[in-house]
Amino acid sequence: MDTDATLVIVPAYDEQDSVGDVVHRVRALGLPCLVVDDGSADATADKANAAGATVVRMPVNTGVGGALRAGFRYAVEHGYGRAVQVDADLQHPPEAVPELLAALDGGAQLAIGSRFADGYEVGKARRWAMRFLAFVVRLRTGVALDDVTSGFRAVSEPLLSVFAYRFPAEYLGDTVEAILMAHATGATIAQVPVAMAPRRHGEATPSLRAGGHLARLVVALIAGKPSEMAR
Repeated sequence: MDTDATLVIVPAYDEQDSVGDVVHRVRALGLPCLVVDDGSADATADKANAAGATVVRMPVNTGVGGALRAGFRYAVEHGYGRAVQVDADLQHPPEAVPELLAALDGGAQLAIGSRFADGYEVGKARRWAMRFLAFVVRLRTGVALDDVTSGFRAVSEPLLSVFAYRFPAEYLGDTVEAILMAHATGATIAQVPVAMAPRRHGEATPSLRAGGHLARLVVALIAGKPSEMAR
């Protein structure tokens, strides 16, 4: 394994209109790109392949957590020591990947890109939920983070191997619960301010469904034991 070898992982579900652009911008950095096509019904896989990505196709839609776990496992099994997760909807700027990697070089094993340092705006209800989750995460871990639901992240070994086989697959598990898992392993967590763009393609999770997932997650955060997540 090459501890400095980095793979950019792009989970994608019906993102044919944007995934090619994301891959091109990643490849322009000189980094390999893996697109995990999460059961898309459109031309996502073909567009990603044509842009220069390696493509893994999931037989069914597993959700972003399942797609990322597959990507992390691919990274570990192919000798990569670091991985960066980038959304396929053009919200995460690939050009900021080096900033996340710099945080890993500085000793972090999980680097999280925070969108709020640059004036990113969200609705009041969503912002309240994000602040509440950040508060609960700080209570559980002692780590002060203001964007715990950001999916723009970089991870290095040994945490990468933990994520490859135990990464949470539930909605919000791939963000908030992953932080608790990282903390439970003793990993150092860093936050990096990043200028992100509004979602330009794809659809957000409906508010009613997201609310149900949020309630489940809050119960898990309050009652659960994060040390058990890393086992």
